[in-house]
Amino acid sequence: EGSGPVLLDEVRCTGNELSIEQCPKSSWREHNCGHKEDAGVSCTPLTDGALRLTSGKGSHEGRLEVYYTGQWGTICDDGWTELNTQVVCRQLGFKYGKSAPESYSEGSSGPIWLDDVSCSGKETSLLQCSRREWGKHDCNHQEDVRLIC
Repeated sequence: EGSGPVLLDEVRCTGNELSIEQCPKSSWREHNCGHKEDAGVSCTPLTDGALRLTSGKGSHEGRLEVYYTGQWGTICDDGWTELNTQVVCRQLGFKYGKSAPESYSEGSSGPIWLDDVSCSGKETSLLQCSRREWGKHDCNHQEDVRLIC
């Protein structure tokens, strides 16, 4: 049980929202609850294939990075298409996106995890797309994928 004011009640998220504030809910501080009804969550640790955008002006843009064996790495832009971008932006919780100009963010120094990624656009995760094996590439960090979702 928590203490202090109850701020939210009747929260009904679909899972596609970027924050709890976008979920349908009662007005702030309007509730019929006691602290015995406080909600709690347990977040799943990062798994291979998790994605993030870094070095942009916000969490919606920047260099695309993928998590693998405990380390974040980049994805090479060889053969990268707008369909790939749509899959990535959807996986990250956005409606759509576009490739960003190369000058958008500096190169990375970490591993290059993926190359020759090809999506049909219907995938829900980048790992469902065809690609080379993890860590197999013929790229440098000037070819890192950069996106704006």
